Amino acid sequence: MLLADLAAASAAVSGTTRRTEKVAAVAAALRSADPDEVPVVVAYLSGELRQRRTGVGWASLRDLPAPAPEPTLGVSEVDAVLADVAALAGAGSQGERVRRVADLFGRATEPEQRLLRGLLTGELRQGALEGVMLAAVAQAAAVPLADVRRAAMLRGAVGPVAEAALTGGTEALAAFRLQVGRPVQPMLASTATDVADAISRLGEAAVEWKLDGVRVQVHRSGGDVSVWTRSLDEITDRVPEVVEAALLLPVRDVVLDGEAIALHPDGRPRPFQQTGSRVSSRVDVTAARAAAPLSTYVFDVLHVDGEDVLDRPGRDRAEVLEAAVPEPLRVPRVVTAEVAVAADVLAGAVAQGHEGVVAKSLDAPYEAGRRGTGWLKVKPRHTLDLVVLAAEWGHGRRRGWLSNLHLGARDPAGGWVMLGKTFKGLTDEMLAWQTERLQELAVDSGEWVVQVRPELVVEVAFDGVQTSPRYPGGMALRFARVLRHRPDKRPEEADTVDAVRAIHGG
Repeated sequence: MLLADLAAASAAVSGTTRRTEKVAAVAAALRSADPDEVPVVVAYLSGELRQRRTGVGWASLRDLPAPAPEPTLGVSEVDAVLADVAALAGAGSQGERVRRVADLFGRATEPEQRLLRGLLTGELRQGALEGVMLAAVAQAAAVPLADVRRAAMLRGAVGPVAEAALTGGTEALAAFRLQVGRPVQPMLASTATDVADAISRLGEAAVEWKLDGVRVQVHRSGGDVSVWTRSLDEITDRVPEVVEAALLLPVRDVVLDGEAIALHPDGRPRPFQQTGSRVSSRVDVTAARAAAPLSTYVFDVLHVDGEDVLDRPGRDRAEVLEAAVPEPLRVPRVVTAEVAVAADVLAGAVAQGHEGVVAKSLDAPYEAGRRGTGWLKVKPRHTLDLVVLAAEWGHGRRRGWLSNLHLGARDPAGGWVMLGKTFKGLTDEMLAWQTERLQELAVDSGEWVVQVRPELVVEVAFDGVQTSPRYPGGMALRFARVLRHRPDKRPEEADTVDAVRAIHGG
């Protein structure tokens, strides 16, 4: 498959806001690709490279050759070149990287250059998010969407599932199984306005504390343990406490879902930044552990000793969990149908310094990779996960730091909708961290405002949503303040503008 054909498909996807048309364009591209090209096509039309980091930044893309007159580049060839570029290391590697990228662009037509530039900078905005991609795979392979979703959940990646669907159909999709040591996409919670809303929607439910930690998925097979984040990044070597806790369990094989969290001696959570730095840093783990030890709390089980249990109802999984994990390692929970009891659980969690509660259906299976209605999170304040679109340099005591953040919600049709700015809630530690991170994401560094790739997710609390002609979405957050950075979340997991409209309408 020529890269030019893929560039044309990308342009078709970005040129429409209709989901059905996006799905059709992606499906057509998938059908045109050779089987071994399918994972590359999936990645590129998702706006990603298979090599998550190539070392190629904006500086490498400033002085590029003129476009080629005719397309000659193949998709597989481009993927191989970028794999080689990503593997370069040592003395002279940066110069060689620039040379190879320039050679690649010199062989690319103008539409192909535009596609490559968007992929390398993370700025390809075409609206082919995972939901569109899964629907396109189902359409291209003429298989049920539910089968594609389940296989992608179990595999943790769409590319291999797309290849299987297009070459082997439903039979190949059915072959995907939960595999200990290979992460699956986590089940996500929707939002309820309060505990009364949650109980009215679920009836009798398990009401669990929503800890202010980092989501972890723990896989153990005998004496081997691996730990993954919600974005499926492996962090095993950074969290030895989680590994040790898993090895103490009275099981041989297990897959668990839970939280890792740094606590004070009195059991209250330390600032989230301390937990986050433990998960993100590989430097001197021993010293970091001594300064901010992690505790492990588990709230679900997907597999134990040869048996997958994720399809079993919540009440059954809870019984399996109780048999496999001792109470001190389980998230506090109460099963109730009474609003007053659920409210007491919420009050207890908040009093201990945590975020709130999650009410969970006793009948729902573990819907990995889905934000369904089986889990409903309740917090005592409005919060949204938004993406930083730009930041302004501070003044006064904040001079030298990127401070005022431009916040955007995800548009399901593609792109981002700005909802306002805030510098409130940021500690000096948070300011220092975000200044460094946002400069890494910068795409245009003006004298006052730095435009960034929309990749950094922040959790924002606010008092409400007001009508505002100042922003394109016609809405702005009232008294927004940053609670914490969420580098563990992908921008695709940010809240949508539809969620903001729902609050505005309420």
